[in-house]
Amino acid sequence: MPTTTITDVRTVGVTVTNQDDAIDFYVGTLGFDKVLDAPISPTMRWVEVAPSGASTTIALVAGDGAPAASSETGIRFTVPDADAEHTAMSHRGVNVGEVLRWDGVPPMYTFDDPDGNRYVIVEAVR
Repeated sequence: MPTTTITDVRTVGVTVTNQDDAIDFYVGTLGFDKVLDAPISPTMRWVEVAPSGASTTIALVAGDGAPAASSETGIRFTVPDADAEHTAMSHRGVNVGEVLRWDGVPPMYTFDDPDGNRYVIVEAVR
């Protein structure tokens, strides 16, 4: 059986049409921290954002400039209170879905960034 030295997920990438606009959304609207913003060539840069204290970052990968189609990222964020965060995000103008509730499953809802990248907020199990 193969073994690995992989120990964690460090970064996941999402494609954005404009990195500066994406930083404005993730940092200015969502309240994430800008963890890294470094040039990697004269015309490209590597940008990472994350919720404060998170071990996994989101790389804001520059696309080709064309608007991307909406995309389910598969990324789930946890919050202590889904209803409170839903209200706060709505007031900040974030495109949020309704809070979903099923027996035995924590409350959750989706939200989209301006490029159509879709995320899910899930209330932490207490």
